[in-house]
Amino acid sequence: MAGNDDKSFWDRARRHLIRYGGTFAPVIIERASGSFVYDADGRAILDFTSGQMSAVLGHGHPEIVQTIREHAERLDHLFSGMLTRPVVSLAEQLAGLLPPGLDRVMLLSTGGESNEAAIKMAKLATGGFETVAFAQSWHGMTSGAAGTTYSAGRKGYGPAPVGSLAIPTPNPYRPRFGNAADWRAELAYAFDLIDRQSTGSLACMIAEPILSSGGLIDLPEGYLAELKELCRARGMLLIVDEAQTGLGRTDAMFAFERDGAVPDILTLSKTLGAGLPLAAVITSAEIEERCHERGFLFYTTHVSDPMPAAVGLKVIEIILRDRLVERARIAGARLRDGLLALQNRFECIGDVRGRGLMQGIEIVRDRYSKEPDEALGTRVSQRCMQLGLSTNIVQLPGMGSVFRIAPPLTISDDEIDLGLAILGDAFEGALQSRAGLNQSLRNTIEAIQPVISAMNAVINP
Repeated sequence: MAGNDDKSFWDRARRHLIRYGGTFAPVIIERASGSFVYDADGRAILDFTSGQMSAVLGHGHPEIVQTIREHAERLDHLFSGMLTRPVVSLAEQLAGLLPPGLDRVMLLSTGGESNEAAIKMAKLATGGFETVAFAQSWHGMTSGAAGTTYSAGRKGYGPAPVGSLAIPTPNPYRPRFGNAADWRAELAYAFDLIDRQSTGSLACMIAEPILSSGGLIDLPEGYLAELKELCRARGMLLIVDEAQTGLGRTDAMFAFERDGAVPDILTLSKTLGAGLPLAAVITSAEIEERCHERGFLFYTTHVSDPMPAAVGLKVIEIILRDRLVERARIAGARLRDGLLALQNRFECIGDVRGRGLMQGIEIVRDRYSKEPDEALGTRVSQRCMQLGLSTNIVQLPGMGSVFRIAPPLTISDDEIDLGLAILGDAFEGALQSRAGLNQSLRNTIEAIQPVISAMNAVINP
């Protein structure tokens, strides 16, 4: 079988695939196991992003494989109006893990779908239609969720849903008010602007505890609690989107627990299915009853599917049994210490941030100016792939390249150390490449300088 340079494969991909954002990695992945994916050249590539930030148990976990096999043979998919034991058991399990006020569950397929349903519930429950989100948010690509997504995808599609409003993202590394400690003043000012724009029909605020696609920005401690009070005072619901932070990744089962602020609606997705399409919307009995009385409708092909629900049950069982929340705390500390050591080595690493096994590093030209350096970030990412490490970077206006690092909760210490070593080598190689390019430019300028001087002499004798 041909390797990564299989010309036929890439020709067919160009002819028949719709490109949906970014560029495809120049490798053909043949299989995945544990913390690694394997390309067509037989090369092991350490997966530092858990696939699409989802595979919290790694790839091909044997108990997940067995659960899928059993339900594929016995009970995989049904008419959406039918219920099965895995669906009810998963709803009960989630409610048992969460504080009172998060008692009723709907199971869906993707994060965008769960946020779409949550926003519809908030509008129906409150009677409002205005939604608020962070200016660097990502909550999905379907209509309502896309209306609350501001980090990308806004241009060229016509107007967003009426009532889509945004507030600044609190960024301790780049505080807008000049002081990272002034986030309360920034938040109060943001809601003053919301009050001025609102028609009086505010429905909800949707927020990630750690904005992933927005640059791996961890909300300041206490922020969610303050946000909940601001929403409550306006009759809004607070939706917390834990697509990537839920189920142990941040060294707590749910990231919102740190602030002690229970959301009105919680959405889960990526980590709940450990790589399979499974999502959940969780809210209070009171909100669910109100929505039901008002005719809530969100009937999809795969709502309450039994096989994904069975997988979700197994994911939770493994996380609790193997104490993976505690493992995320210990492994996350090891990962963070390693990233801080790299920051000490490389001036271009401006910031290290995150919680548990969800960490980010921001790449800048220098720490004094904090000037973004997208080109260097791209070179480092490409170099990582060449060296056998899969990484992901986000690049937003006014921000340097930010690496999002979210390995599986099952990653070993040796695998963390390997990833850190590859990152170090990638920075070394990318910086040497830049130094060589700069020297080449200097040499070119020196070489043509006599020609420029001669031309000036002719033009200005």
